[in-house]
Amino acid sequence: MKNITVTTPGILTDVWAETAATPPSAPLIVDITARESTAMYYIGRQLIREYGSYENPAFIATLHLNAYQLLPERIARILSQFGTDYSATQYGALVFRGLIQVDQEELGRTPSSWKEADYEKLKAYGFISSLMHGAVPSKPVQYYAQRKGGGLMHAIIPDEKMTHTQTGSGSRTDLFVHTEDAFLFHQADFLSFLFIRNEERVPSTLYSIRSHGATDDIMRPLFRSLYKCPKDANYAPDAAAGEEISTAVLYGNETYPFIRFDAAEQLYNPDADQSAEAMHYLEEFWKVAKTHIYNDFVPEAGDLIFVNNHLCAHGRNAFVAGYREEKGTLVPCERRMMLRMMSKTSLINIRAVTKTNDPYFIMEEHYGSIFR
Repeated sequence: MKNITVTTPGILTDVWAETAATPPSAPLIVDITARESTAMYYIGRQLIREYGSYENPAFIATLHLNAYQLLPERIARILSQFGTDYSATQYGALVFRGLIQVDQEELGRTPSSWKEADYEKLKAYGFISSLMHGAVPSKPVQYYAQRKGGGLMHAIIPDEKMTHTQTGSGSRTDLFVHTEDAFLFHQADFLSFLFIRNEERVPSTLYSIRSHGATDDIMRPLFRSLYKCPKDANYAPDAAAGEEISTAVLYGNETYPFIRFDAAEQLYNPDADQSAEAMHYLEEFWKVAKTHIYNDFVPEAGDLIFVNNHLCAHGRNAFVAGYREEKGTLVPCERRMMLRMMSKTSLINIRAVTKTNDPYFIMEEHYGSIFR
């Protein structure tokens, strides 16, 4: 894992060029300077005064312009380059360490679930997350498949009623690595995870298809349209529309491909009803993929992880919500809280599956079918 402080465009290019012969094994970590973090603080408050909400259509319409004008130049440049880098050495995730300052007292207690989150207290973070996507450039979107929409930014909070589920609200089981909404054709292009709290010190799990290097004999069968993917654990078992559709796991360039993959749903969910052939190829691939999983980074409040959802899957380790370990003893603490945002680079390509009066609201239910 490389920790870098980038001061000129050439330095970032050189860092990636140095590893051209070696598949990447970890995300690039960018340490944010005190000046940049302070700038982010004032940018968030400036935008609250000017637009009120990060969902204000006037703000979203000028998002790219605002991103390039307001973000510190170094951050905007890194994200702009990241948005079009699908190369052999691009891991597919960036960690911006110390991006923002979080006032824990102002935030108050962590709510019992995402349904109780006070988004008035989270406005500045919504603006900052939006600007990060705007610099790619990409537009924040919402999915009916995620909380029936629920806005452009979601608070991810452990929920005692969902502790053992394969969802962001779970905690007691490892959340297997997955690309977001692997059961959709129009899944998000980019994701951001802004950590407001992580007192339990839960590592973030990442897995990049680029860690395998060029396509080999184990990966090649995954280009075939053999594999099924049920909806994730946010849905009831009987809500399985589209389960008859099979798709490829790898797609795009044949040498350095993209990936659409959900280990929990495709390998461990019996409702997937994979063929024997598909399961064989998935199991052989998973044996290798597991060796490339990265979970050495423990986010702290103010860190943001930015992910290309076509290159890099994400997950997390199991943990006990509301407790941290100190010298072998579990001590009560505030529960974990993370803010997720998703975006698409082209509104034109998703228009067939969006609301008629809202091109940012995606209504795809399962592999092309639409919520009615």
